[in-house]
Amino acid sequence: MRALHRGHGLVDPQVTARLIHRFATLSPASDTDARQRLTPRELEVLRHLARGLSNAEMAAALTVEEGTVKNHVASLLRKLGLPTRVRAVIYAYEHGLAPYH
Repeated sequence: MRALHRGHGLVDPQVTARLIHRFATLSPASDTDARQRLTPRELEVLRHLARGLSNAEMAAALTVEEGTVKNHVASLLRKLGLPTRVRAVIYAYEHGLAPYH
């Protein structure tokens, strides 16, 4: 429980990534829908989300402001009809958009 109080998740992030990857390989889907609905930058942000990067880390990698990253995340969530960043990560793995897929 101490780990939860320090902001850590219940499951180690590496274990979570392996589980998502394994789940995604069991149910492959086409990424055509995302490629048609998202801009190239939004796809790039989605891939960074799937890697587990924070907004600040994405901003540094993309050489943009953190607010710009937040706008891209909000836009891709809206376009894909997803409620959370976690669901976006799952979507990325399910549709072959994750970097380790």
